[in-house]
Amino acid sequence: MNWFPRALLAAGLISTLPAFSQRLKKADKIVVAQLKEHVYFLADDRLEGRRAGTKGEQLAADYIKNQLTTIGLTPKGNQNGWYQEFPIYDGKDYSQGSYLFINGNEINKKNFFPHPLSPERMLEAMPSIALKEEGVPWFLDFGAEKEANKSNPHFDEEAALLEKIKLAAEKGATALVVFNDPAQQYKPKQKGEELPIPVFFLNKQESDKYLHDETDMLEIKLKTGFNKLERTGRNVIGFMDNGAANTVVIGAHYDHLGYGEDENSMIRTENPGLHNGADDNASGTAALIELARLLKKEKKHAFNYLFIAFSAEELGLFGSKYFTENPTIPLNTINYMVNMDMVGRLNDSSKALTVGGYGTSPAWSTTFSSISDNRYFSLKYDSSGTGPSDHSSFYRKDIPVLFFFTGLHTDYHKPSDDADRINYVGQLRIVQLIQTVIKSTASQPKLAFTKTREQQMGTSARFKVTLGIMPDYAFSGNGVRVEGVSEGRPAQKAGLKTGDIITKLGDFPVASVEQYMQALSKFNKGDKTTVVYQRDSTEHAASVEF
Repeated sequence: MNWFPRALLAAGLISTLPAFSQRLKKADKIVVAQLKEHVYFLADDRLEGRRAGTKGEQLAADYIKNQLTTIGLTPKGNQNGWYQEFPIYDGKDYSQGSYLFINGNEINKKNFFPHPLSPERMLEAMPSIALKEEGVPWFLDFGAEKEANKSNPHFDEEAALLEKIKLAAEKGATALVVFNDPAQQYKPKQKGEELPIPVFFLNKQESDKYLHDETDMLEIKLKTGFNKLERTGRNVIGFMDNGAANTVVIGAHYDHLGYGEDENSMIRTENPGLHNGADDNASGTAALIELARLLKKEKKHAFNYLFIAFSAEELGLFGSKYFTENPTIPLNTINYMVNMDMVGRLNDSSKALTVGGYGTSPAWSTTFSSISDNRYFSLKYDSSGTGPSDHSSFYRKDIPVLFFFTGLHTDYHKPSDDADRINYVGQLRIVQLIQTVIKSTASQPKLAFTKTREQQMGTSARFKVTLGIMPDYAFSGNGVRVEGVSEGRPAQKAGLKTGDIITKLGDFPVASVEQYMQALSKFNKGDKTTVVYQRDSTEHAASVEF
């Protein structure tokens, strides 16, 4: 699960360690043992955190496939296989397409890098370090710039650098070589508008070697070129065909954070460590496998069942979004979707279990009121059909959803989320509850869908207003693509629609979801501003009032 506001963690929401004191039937003990086996395998160090598109993810996918095969499901991925593969944008690589020569000497790729938003160009010139002439590259000692502003609390390094780049381009610079700033790092996934000129960052070793005498003329040859990087994620999909008219989708994501390479760890260090993700979400994946086993044993079936282990949820619901855009069964045959994400930390004292999506169908209130035995849980209902997990992708297709979640804890998105901290008996009870919910809907007609309030995803920014859109977290282009628009909110009143790409909010450029959130944080209720967006490759602007 991804994007929980950090404030919730600070509130001290913690779970208890596993408790096995409850009396269990023999069949229940078998399920508990199997849940534990699944979680321990999926959260083992050998899988290296199940980061989407890695060998560890593939090992996890193979394990899930083998379990579903043994249970007796049939594959329902692409081309009659178990897997539905999809691309994951992994940024841009400059090592093959870019070079920098100074005085005929090729600079090693380890000693320079181009700004990832540089235009792809090639040039040769004889600039002077001291003179800022038209038609040649310019040089910028950005370390000196930062030193001069070290006591300025309003100094924004990124904005200052961008301003320097634009100014150099306006005055005739054909490229900019930035030096004396060891803090600069190549950001392969950086989003934003393309820069007006190529920008290169040169490390101290090379800048000391070549840029020591401001009277020297330098022979510069440079080229900017990038290759798009992608890795492959895969959903694991199994089908239980019972000859029914409608299908219930049961889902859980199985990917996690790996070593924190995608900067989604709660450990804010350069190397945060291995994240095994036992609760998030080996717990939900294990529950999915055992629910499939239990449903397969039932003699009467009102529905078909489609079991999907999603990948790349942690990157922005990539796997579930890909499925709903490329379904392997007709979406109009789906009755509802059940999502299990972080169901491994049931607190034996509070027994708190959140059931999300409660408002996505009027049938849910009837269904849960008919389940009289709540001795294992204190149920908390959340009406919203959206949130930071895969059920949101199905809600976006007007499909009723349910989301089961045992709550945040201090190990969330940390290396300490390990298998020995899971409440396996609690997991069993949740699996049994979901089985009961499914049985309770068997006599009902196909569930009606109801729109609900939108739940804002978490962010490091804090804001008092909302535009009323759901961002498309899988969008890899410049800007924020609108995934959904809430009724009666500023975006709808301004005429924004699903598919529009927001590029600016007021005076603030919007290149990514995080920048969008940062921009929102600048406004207060009652403020008026302008939103700039693209629709069908044409730029538009509209007035909004918060």
